[in-house]
Amino acid sequence: MPGNLSFDDLKKQVASAEIDTVLVCLVDMQGRLMGKRFHARHFIDSAWEETHCCNYLLATDLEMATPDGYASTSWQTGYGDYVMKPDLSTLRPVPWLEGTAMVLCDVLDHTTHEDVPHSPRAVLKRQIAQLEKMGLSAMMATELEFFLFAKSLDEIRADGFQNLEPISAYNEDYHILQTTKEEAIMRPIRNHLYAAGIPIENTKGEAEAGQEELNIRYGAPLNCADYHTIAKHAVKEIAWQNGHAATFLPKWHKDRVGSASHVHQSLWRGDEPVFYDADKAHCMSDTMRSYVAGMIKYAPDYTCFLAPYINSYKRFQKGTFAPTGTAWSVDNRTAGFRLCGENTKAVRVECRIGGSDMNPYLAMAAQLAAGLKGIEEKLELGPPLTGDAYKAKTVDHIPANLRDAAEALKGSQMLREAMGDDVVEHYYRCATWEIEEFDKVVTDYEIARGFERA
Repeated sequence: MPGNLSFDDLKKQVASAEIDTVLVCLVDMQGRLMGKRFHARHFIDSAWEETHCCNYLLATDLEMATPDGYASTSWQTGYGDYVMKPDLSTLRPVPWLEGTAMVLCDVLDHTTHEDVPHSPRAVLKRQIAQLEKMGLSAMMATELEFFLFAKSLDEIRADGFQNLEPISAYNEDYHILQTTKEEAIMRPIRNHLYAAGIPIENTKGEAEAGQEELNIRYGAPLNCADYHTIAKHAVKEIAWQNGHAATFLPKWHKDRVGSASHVHQSLWRGDEPVFYDADKAHCMSDTMRSYVAGMIKYAPDYTCFLAPYINSYKRFQKGTFAPTGTAWSVDNRTAGFRLCGENTKAVRVECRIGGSDMNPYLAMAAQLAAGLKGIEEKLELGPPLTGDAYKAKTVDHIPANLRDAAEALKGSQMLREAMGDDVVEHYYRCATWEIEEFDKVVTDYEIARGFERA
């Protein structure tokens, strides 16, 4: 499989005029790529060491507004610079853009050159360091679900985001005929990402009209999050290049199934799977049982990282494969946590709570923190749920809306210990800003419902 570019490879391809542009990117709070396009020769001459960006990039919203209330940056402090430090291990070609390579950056304080603690890569790296202290490593994989639409982004925007038409007319879950019609988009997505060094496994139709799923081979947590972020970006660009729109909005229509991003995970000590014990029920080791118990106990604390927007919570509806409770199960897709690979060395847990809009670095870091806390506390895991989790009477529920999730985040002693008070307060402000902005909006629903009858 084609892999990442080495710096020497980049120099050669710049010299031969195969590459003339380098995208130098950081990952923002929303999980998007932000940065600059460098002339490749300038990048290899000097910018490979560092460049700079305004520090508001890690204290903004989807609209690129400058909300107040952040301790890290403000109008009062003048919106200074962060250092963008290219991680040359992430250097790779961007095959869907002519003559282009990409590198991801760590975000550093301009004065100390230390990681900015609330930058998404730094949040995840802190949990990876905790694993390493315990002599452990993790393997993780995310599933990317999204919708393709018949029209382009510009056409949809011009129509006021009304009368949206998916690219297909019917549920295409595992449907080969319908997905054949979409290969003009999906085939380049698979092939371009693979050529960029992203270990693509497959794509498939998902359980709604126009809904797709992209699966990437499991990897170390930081690699997994990088793969997810680059793939999500590529899906949008490649769909746009083909005259269509792709959205990762979890719930674009009240009558349509939403889009998720399930996270699979397991722990390892060297080459040995820590979650596996042949002598235990389901081959789940005691360590795995405590890890899963931690994920369940602290699920409300970190739901804000799995469902970061108002719209995220519209997805949690019974009968839609989106969980509403925190029970665990054995291969049961109605529960929040599903045991996969039962009775094999591939035994692992799948968290099904996360939506397609989650920032993978934050979501994965929070799950690792909760699982490791479960191990530290030697939590006992109760029996698995059987049957329909939506109808279960004794299952605890995740927060039903962003307001409740934000308060659970703010009050989480576990996350404050794992991530730091400053990080929790930073992302609490991110959530409350989303709530404040939504509370100002008069929706189409309110007007249609009350215009005459109120």
